[in-house]
Amino acid sequence: MPGTILPTNPKLASVPDVEIGPAGTFKYILCKIFEGSNRDDHKHIVRGDVDAQFHSDIYDALDAVLETEGITCECVGGGKIHHDPETKSINVFGKSQGYGQANHSLTAQILKQTYKDYASIIWSDG
Repeated sequence: MPGTILPTNPKLASVPDVEIGPAGTFKYILCKIFEGSNRDDHKHIVRGDVDAQFHSDIYDALDAVLETEGITCECVGGGKIHHDPETKSINVFGKSQGYGQANHSLTAQILKQTYKDYASIIWSDG
């Protein structure tokens, strides 16, 4: 994937790249994960939850799970996702008040790797 470092660490590689709500509009975060102090070997993951009131709710749940695996999680921004599985489309937009705006272009690239059969995965700033 262009612009993304693929991890050589099998523990990082085993973490799913994307876990988002099955449908609807919801908050999401883009995170960088790594093990130990080696920040060079990392990967970005996308998490979105239809039930999350705040972006930090998503982060807190993710961080708690990854911490048990010895993986460090760093949120690098957030926004919103509109996911429509019927039309096979995803729209990435907005920002998080607490974490700032995620790199929506990178988020869209990651989503395209998971949702290869989708007709439209687009993003917009603002």
